[in-house]
Amino acid sequence: MKRNLTTYLSVVALSSALFACSGTSEKKLPIIGERETEERVVDGKTVVDTIYHQIPSFSFINQDSVEITDKDFDNKVYVANFFFTHCPSICPTMQRNLLKVYEKYKDDEQVAFLSHSIDFKYDTPSVLKSYAEKLGVTNKQWQFVTGDKKAIYGIADKYLVYTKEDENAPGGYDHQSYLVLIDPQKRIRGAYDGTNDEQVAQLFVDLEILLKEQ
Repeated sequence: MKRNLTTYLSVVALSSALFACSGTSEKKLPIIGERETEERVVDGKTVVDTIYHQIPSFSFINQDSVEITDKDFDNKVYVANFFFTHCPSICPTMQRNLLKVYEKYKDDEQVAFLSHSIDFKYDTPSVLKSYAEKLGVTNKQWQFVTGDKKAIYGIADKYLVYTKEDENAPGGYDHQSYLVLIDPQKRIRGAYDGTNDEQVAQLFVDLEILLKEQ
């Protein structure tokens, strides 16, 4: 059965509560997603490595009609989400809250932002460009990208975010409002409801923790 972030975050919340009760002062963010173990032999001894879930290679077109790939986020901490420009429900609040994070870290080369449009029919690069400008994005630190349905919905699965075309949903698309925090190794380190002020505040805190970890 495919898991999404909701399932993992329930486990993380329980682990965090146990961590707090332990009295340990040094905090480190969890690594979210499935994991596997792999054995290798080093100097005659068997070493067990943990292989964590990672965001795979990708390629999309941004608001400037330029190809954006996973390589553009190498050695960066970034926040990713899924939206569409004419969304009448959760997107306006989610994007305004993400803008607050962008404004704090504007021009910080360690931090980037990546918004994937799930409306592959309407959200062309020019539409995304206009949207970004109206939102208040003034540099290349925050990328707005589009692609074909298979690519966009496929990468959403890798971020463990639910997305779906649904004619009964507001605007014709159903999706979660998670802001997903990714480390330089392309691993998921946190996810926050972009419509919830408390969770957005936690994103600010956790982003600082992750930056100090690097």
